[in-house]
Amino acid sequence: MLQKQVKKQQNVLIKGTKAGLTFYFNDQCSFAALIAELQEKISERPKPADADDAFVRVKLVTGNRYLEEEQMKQLEQILTEHINGVIDSVDSNVVSKKEAEAARHNHEVSRLVKIVRSGQVIETTGDLLLIGDVNPGATVRATGSIYIMGKLRGMAHAGYDGKKQAVICASSMLPTQLRIADVIRTPPEEASGQWMECAYLDDSGKIVVEPVQRLVSIRPELTSFIQEKP
Repeated sequence: MLQKQVKKQQNVLIKGTKAGLTFYFNDQCSFAALIAELQEKISERPKPADADDAFVRVKLVTGNRYLEEEQMKQLEQILTEHINGVIDSVDSNVVSKKEAEAARHNHEVSRLVKIVRSGQVIETTGDLLLIGDVNPGATVRATGSIYIMGKLRGMAHAGYDGKKQAVICASSMLPTQLRIADVIRTPPEEASGQWMECAYLDDSGKIVVEPVQRLVSIRPELTSFIQEKP
């Protein structure tokens, strides 16, 4: 009787790309088994002729496996020794607790009832909802968007850590300066501040100030309200 051969599951799959090498890791096996197979497979690969001079860019695809700091160091050492590889990116379905906490903070809304006076600086992680005015000489900064239910007559900097999708809204938009990410705009001379407006980065990377109703079309993700059907 012929015995049916069972194909051994690969813990490491290596694919070459124009950018370098991509390593696909099985997320169900132990890390020790993963390392053993990795060392076996890359030791069989011939070194490039210019291996001593050129680095090989490596991408790791780990699925539901989270790599601890020590595990990453071990992988870096093995890849460097055998193929002169440098880990360029890690594609994973999981994040660390620290990364999850940072993401949560970046999506939080800080609420403040205050008149921000000249010389004062308000800075927060995530979005800022300010009920009050920002006087000339005052500054409000947020990693997310800034919403001011009052007069903005000072400086507002949204997305100060680089978030270009951030917006600035105010009931009365008369700022001394607007900043979104690393883009700066001084207010136009014809600004009246008579109605609620929003500032955002358009496709060309410039800060545009328009009536707040435009937010529905330019930043639809800001709207989470779902109207119930009768």
